[in-house]
Formats: sequence, structure tokens, C-alpha cells
Amino acid sequence: MTEIEPLADHDTIRHALDASAQAQLEALTAEVADDPSRLGRAFPAAARRTGRGPLPGVDGVLLEDAVRVRLVQVAASSLDPDALLAELREVYRYGDSDEKRAVLHALSGAPEEVDGSDLLLDALRTNDTRLVAAAMGPHSDRLDDDSWRQGVLKCLFTGVPVASVTALARRADHELAEMVQRYQREREAAGRDVPLDVQVVLDACATSPEQPQHEQKDL
Repeated sequence: MTEIEPLADHDTIRHALDASAQAQLEALTAEVADDPSRLGRAFPAAARRTGRGPLPGVDGVLLEDAVRVRLVQVAASSLDPDALLAELREVYRYGDSDEKRAVLHALSGAPEEVDGSDLLLDALRTNDTRLVAAAMGPHSDRLDDDSWRQGVLKCLFTGVPVASVTALARRADHELAEMVQRYQREREAAGRDVPLDVQVVLDACATSPEQPQHEQKDL
């Protein structure tokens, strides 16, 4: 059994659905509960059968993401961490961008034993801003320092707000500051606007506990 934190509680999701969509959600949930290997079949159908769009009462959460993470939660209840990760990798591999994003959100609520950092790295190789933002959520703690720094830079490149980066204030360091300063100089030399989030990252680097005290004054 593996516990996954939901994006929204079950009642909140149900209240956002009409009677027909509620019945569809219960059918999908029962299908996955009966056979977790059917998660890959339930994922594509979830949005079509229950709905899409912002989830009322939960800022920044889409209904289709909440439903899909709910299905992962149900599957996880009868799978060990390795088996769950195998299922999520399959769903991610064959899913469209929306389904990939839901897998990343599910990983954000996964326990330490579930390491989907390979999926985060794949998402960070794309230019899909929603995948990039989801990849830099709580599960990005599994990324090594260099990969995490590259993820922060990817947010700057693609316009993903760095507010979506988990642990920026804790993990920002001198190496990240140097990378961001190079990026800033390149944009200035090319006559291009510098994203406001560049300064947000540099400020985080200057005050981070990862930043050696004797170097903080130099940023």
C-alpha cells in the first residue's frame, strides 16, 4: 500500500460534478480499485467522462487533474512503491500532455519511497509550461542540485513563475546565482527584456541557507 496525497478531497471533487459525472467518477474509481493495472485505460477517459476546467474552491487546480490524481490515489492503495512507480511511468509514457501533467501532480503527493525524478527530467526537456511548472513542484526535491538548478533556469526561459518552484528559498545557492547572472547578461547583451523573476531568484540566492555567508555579500 502506498499513500498519495490528493489535489483535492473527494467531496470537493464530487460537488463539482453533476449526477452523471459523479456516476462516471465512481465507475472509474471502482475499475481502478478492482484492477490497478487499468489506471492507464482510466486516465484518458477521466476528463471526457467527468469534466474539465478550474475546480471550484481550490485555487490553481483543474478538475481533470484532481480526478486523475484521485485515480492514482485509489490505485496506490493496493500497490507497493515500486509497482506504483511502474504504473505511473507507463501512464506518463503513453499519455498526452494533460495526462503527463496529472502524473507529475500525483508524484508531488507521493512518499519518499516513490522516486519519479526521471519523469521530472523528461518534463523539463519540454517547452510545455504546465509540465515544467508541475515538474518543479514538491517532487523536485528528488532532483540532484544541478538538475534542480537547470529546472529553475527552464522556468525563467519559458516564463513559468518561479513562485511555482518548491524550496527555492532553501535550495538557491551560489552556483544558481552565477547561472542566472549569465542568463541575465546574455539577454541584456541581445537587447532583450530580463524577466522580473530573475531578481526574485537572485534575491533567494543571496539569502538562502545554502549560500555561504562570505559569498552572500558578493551577489
